[in-house]
Amino acid sequence: MSIKGVKQIGARIGGDTKKNHGGIDAEAIRELAHLLTETGLTEIEIEQAGHRVRVARMGAPMAAAHAITAPVAATAIPASETSAPKKDGLAAGAVTSPMVGTVYVSPEPGKPPFVKVGDKVKEGDTLLIVEAMKTMNPILAPRGGTISEICIHDAQPVEFGQALVVLN
Repeated sequence: MSIKGVKQIGARIGGDTKKNHGGIDAEAIRELAHLLTETGLTEIEIEQAGHRVRVARMGAPMAAAHAITAPVAATAIPASETSAPKKDGLAAGAVTSPMVGTVYVSPEPGKPPFVKVGDKVKEGDTLLIVEAMKTMNPILAPRGGTISEICIHDAQPVEFGQALVVLN
């Protein structure tokens, strides 16, 4: 479908047609959904004459935009025996994932990691990236300190609340 076709659909959004159900052309919504499948996009949003329609597809994620070009050595390094005691299954000072996604330790493949064990960080420094729904979300240091453990490795899937690094 061409841009002209999308503009024609947009012109029907909120238009007064026979197929119109409550101010929105249902057929236009179906065409936008078909366009998602046809182009491989995950969402489309159109605004026309003050009416806005967003069509999003949820499903299996497509290939990650952050491709690994060479084998990466695991960066998970156990904390020393002198680290703080664990509380509720997480080490004291653990920075956890705020979302489900895929974690990346460097800004792009082949580049050095944001942090490594022993690095001193300031509040707001980028520790790593969690990709969720094709969006790269930087995980920032909540406070200053020293990285005592990296609990994940590059390109690993992570869950909400999973420990990523330990900051003491």
